[in-house]
Amino acid sequence: MKLKYKKSVFYILFLFFSATFSQQLSEIVDTRIGTKGESLACGYSFIGATYPFGMVQFTPSFFSPQKGFVVTQLSGAGCSNMGNFPVVPIAGNLEDSPFDMNSLEPFTEINSSSAGYLSVNSKKDITSRLTVTKRSAIAHFDFKNSKNGTIIIGSGVNSSNEKYIKNSFVNITSNSTCEGFTEGGEFCGTETPYKVYFAAEFDRPANELGTWRGNEITKNLTNDGQNSGAFFTFSTDKNKEVNYRIAISFVSIENAKENLKSENLNTSFDEYLTNTQKVWNNHLSKIKISTTNEDKKVQFYTNFYHSLIHPNIVSDFNGDYMGADFKVYNNSNGKEHYSSFSVWDTYRTQAQLLAMLFPKESSEMMQSLVNFAEQAGGYGRWILANIETGIMQGDPTSILISNSFAFGAKDFDHKKAYKYMYNGAMVPRVNSQKQEIRPYLTEYINNGHTFASMMLEYTSSDFAIGQFALQALNKKNDAKLFIDRSQNWNNIYNPKIKWLNSKYPNNVWKDITHDWREGTYKNYFWMVPYNLRGLIDKIGGNEFAEKRLDTLFTRLDAKYEDDWFAAGNEPDFQVPWIYNWINKPNKTSQTISRILNEQYNSSVSGLPGNDDLGTMGAWYVFASIGLYPMIPGVGGLSINIPAFENISINLPNNKILKINKTGPENFFIKSLSFNDEPHNSTWINWNKIRDGGFLSFETANNNQSNWGVNELPPSFK
Repeated sequence: MKLKYKKSVFYILFLFFSATFSQQLSEIVDTRIGTKGESLACGYSFIGATYPFGMVQFTPSFFSPQKGFVVTQLSGAGCSNMGNFPVVPIAGNLEDSPFDMNSLEPFTEINSSSAGYLSVNSKKDITSRLTVTKRSAIAHFDFKNSKNGTIIIGSGVNSSNEKYIKNSFVNITSNSTCEGFTEGGEFCGTETPYKVYFAAEFDRPANELGTWRGNEITKNLTNDGQNSGAFFTFSTDKNKEVNYRIAISFVSIENAKENLKSENLNTSFDEYLTNTQKVWNNHLSKIKISTTNEDKKVQFYTNFYHSLIHPNIVSDFNGDYMGADFKVYNNSNGKEHYSSFSVWDTYRTQAQLLAMLFPKESSEMMQSLVNFAEQAGGYGRWILANIETGIMQGDPTSILISNSFAFGAKDFDHKKAYKYMYNGAMVPRVNSQKQEIRPYLTEYINNGHTFASMMLEYTSSDFAIGQFALQALNKKNDAKLFIDRSQNWNNIYNPKIKWLNSKYPNNVWKDITHDWREGTYKNYFWMVPYNLRGLIDKIGGNEFAEKRLDTLFTRLDAKYEDDWFAAGNEPDFQVPWIYNWINKPNKTSQTISRILNEQYNSSVSGLPGNDDLGTMGAWYVFASIGLYPMIPGVGGLSINIPAFENISINLPNNKILKINKTGPENFFIKSLSFNDEPHNSTWINWNKIRDGGFLSFETANNNQSNWGVNELPPSFK
């Protein structure tokens, strides 16, 4: 019977997935989702073209789209950043200096936007088509009604704020090539003194060319400083089309040239596009879903796409990369070096997803973080290019590395990784570049507490370090030290009000509203994911916890100062699954379904918060497949009813995990089996499913089966 069942399941899945993949997944992605909105209720994602974990992001900047198509732009970061070397096509000759390029308007409407591709039209009937390779950007400009067309390249211009540009340089090297660099930028108002170089080429010679600086246009072939760049004017009377390619390097102009040359396929724009779409299709096909709801399919693959943009490669074709000590290093082993680590965000969701599906790339990312720590003095919290920005709080990189290890990323230097975990957690005033790794660490060690939200991040990090010490290095004594210290959350539990509450150093309770960063005490209360049983018991047990959770979920759209659930803010991401710890798995599935259906959609404002370099995209993926990584450093997943009837996950080593559900559309699980064996817990170990198999859900209209009640998820005391 079991054999017949499996054969029939395989056949059904084959039919479903054949239908799903008749359309290319890259074309299902809609990059417009999440590009509009206000403040927290905005994805801050971009519409342009990028490559999976690729070096360039070729797009109108989210922050200054009128400046042109830039080649560096963080996806989902909620404040201005980067946006280097903008390019804009205009009809006719250049009559006035572009100055800061603020008034150029490169497009007025979007024709098509998908993974690795963007097509837009401008007022002057110019069509711009954009695609990318791993390290270069390619544009096809069609000047339909112009006898001449000019292409402007900004060197001393970015999409954030030119005042942070310390230096720039552009050099026209022929009538079809130019090169240069810019130095300096910002991130969230913080100066980020990275230096990036470029090399660019056109597919035919220009009739006129020159440079500008400030208000002055000149025929000079070189220029420098803020608000400067180059322009090339082409005859488009007969040949309306101009192709443009640009590559960057964080090391040198010569390396940018080599990056450009290495990916010169001597081919057409459409062939470049086809190659990039093929790579995206391969990456996106790691998870296959079957659904008749086309809108949900678009949402799923767009969110999955968002989770595969960053971290991105910053090493060159020859292996060179700029270190955190501003020295050049070389990955002679052929591995890539990565940056753009929004660690406070990504450790909760994206790190685990990448480790599960892309352990090679994830391992290289972890080694990149270790290399950065070795060069900078310790781990950063938010790394852009080769700069530790110091944005956000806690010690999140230790958690991210531990999470990645637990879910399959193993190929990096464990001893060095642990060395910097230990130093950052035990030695006060250790810096990563100019940023202190754990502010108030002395207070935390001596008093067992510090500022509330910062401290909860520290306790989660301590637990993750303990798990890594045990799992990666078998350091049992160290593991006990850190796991024991992770229970310091007890020190800020106020029994009079039954909330976590900041204290002064003398142990006097502060006002309950103090010391919560980007959230309230109600949002942060549940951020003890490694010992939820202890937290629940402290406040009075399951019934009290259920009422508190129900109150939090009255609304789903909280801003930082609001006391209800924030679907768009990281400290709340895990909270829906906490119902699994109080014998209410139906409420876990019901709440997650509400979030997916009420807070996400396929419109331009379809994300409930900043995507934060794939964090929210990965949350959507996990919530949709019915598995969520809850506990720092622990390879396991909390369970909810998946959003689709059939899901196929392609794991490493050609292993496939198939997830299916049958029964009514409801929130009660009647039974769950793995490889035809009953599974009665709302928790499943990653080791159990990492080699693939069948995970089968059967739903019901009521909770008569009491599934998931008797075998609770783990808590560590």
